[in-house]
Amino acid sequence: MTHPAKLVCRNLWKLYGAIPSQMLDSQQFSPTDDELKKLGVIGAVKHADLEIEAGEIFVIMGLSGSGKSTLVRLLSGLIEPTMGEISIDGQDMLKMSERELIELRRHKMGMVFQHFALLPHLTVLQNVAFPLSIQGQRKSAAEARALEVIELVGLKGREGYFPRELSGGQQQRVGIARSLAVEPEIWFLDEPFSALDPLIRREMQDEFLRLQGMLKKTIVFITHDFDEAIRLADRIAIMKDGHIIQIATPEELVLNPADDYVQEFTRHVPRDKVLSVGAVMEAGADGGGEGIPASTKIYEVASQVVAAGKPLKVIDENGQAVGAIDAQRVIDVLVGNGA
Repeated sequence: MTHPAKLVCRNLWKLYGAIPSQMLDSQQFSPTDDELKKLGVIGAVKHADLEIEAGEIFVIMGLSGSGKSTLVRLLSGLIEPTMGEISIDGQDMLKMSERELIELRRHKMGMVFQHFALLPHLTVLQNVAFPLSIQGQRKSAAEARALEVIELVGLKGREGYFPRELSGGQQQRVGIARSLAVEPEIWFLDEPFSALDPLIRREMQDEFLRLQGMLKKTIVFITHDFDEAIRLADRIAIMKDGHIIQIATPEELVLNPADDYVQEFTRHVPRDKVLSVGAVMEAGADGGGEGIPASTKIYEVASQVVAAGKPLKVIDENGQAVGAIDAQRVIDVLVGNGA
């Protein structure tokens, strides 16, 4: 990706407990886990560095207690860091006044959490228009915008329903519509689909990808489900004990895990849904056929390659031949021996 960085953090820490002032004043602030433990300090986020690019879906993963939700709350300005830097579009968030931060969250950020937090006494239309009313928009303008996003998320015709009259998936769509109503530049989603049944969850992922295809938001998405992450993410950050262990594309995480922890995270991932043809082809080799795009996932062409009985040509985004793929390379991926 070549887009500029939208959201950046450097040496970001969130610690709970009594931190000696001399530690905080130090330019070399970087206590070890053992040092924090001796002080009786809990490190929710430790030494986090990341750059989130404009227009990308950046997924943060980790087990419960890894620090992923704390990191998102830091990035969105909901809580203050103990140490470090956060900037959005080059502006230092930590130097903003409380009023400036509120304005930033109201106008540039949208948030969707696991629990829908819909107002039960308001209709779908009123729930979606609510943040616009808080901004001071006239009722007619707020409702007109709300109707647009209600249609966008597929709830047209249910504007007058109350939350109790909707299914879980429909309620989550209202939450998404409400966060989109303010036309955020950055969209934070903290396990938004984890409370849904598997089939509805899959539908919501489809809906999410459809919306992103249209809107091209900068998205920070938390999940503990690797299947969900690889389906949605441009890049993934894996966290453990407050640390960011690795940031990479789903394919890079499977091919080159940073350590045993990341490898264990990716162990049961269906490799054919993660790895591209370009990752497993024989570079420079000759193949037949019209050409398979290198970006194609293995599962999409596995049966075609195996049935061909000969190597098939692989092409780049410009249609130029870059290599070939054969049945054995596909089979190696399917049985876990590939790449």
